[in-house]
Amino acid sequence: MGKSKTSWLIACCAFIAGCAAHPDPIIDTKGVDPEIMADDWSECEAYTGQVSVAAGTARGAGLGAAVGAAVGAIDGHGDVIEDAAYGALFGGTDSGLKADRDRQAVFKRCMRGRGYRVLN
Repeated sequence: MGKSKTSWLIACCAFIAGCAAHPDPIIDTKGVDPEIMADDWSECEAYTGQVSVAAGTARGAGLGAAVGAAVGAIDGHGDVIEDAAYGALFGGTDSGLKADRDRQAVFKRCMRGRGYRVLN
């Protein structure tokens, strides 16, 4: 594996780790009933389940594999299968991160819609 491909792979892994480490939204709890907030939190969290991270990641990986294979075939200097694998990794990671951001946005909008002040 070439040095640039190794660096690229390390960068993708760092993105994945960053995605997995995102904090929960921060809610201003001044004057908020903790029991009501816990119920609202659970209900809003349920809405985020409608955003399919797995499906988006799979689509992104498939598209990335196709693009990587095409680039490898056109380039003629690399291994088409290896290029497809890198494309799948990049496409899947990118799509997974976007889906995760969508889930966070849905949750925050839900909590704001219920009158909470979301600070992040």
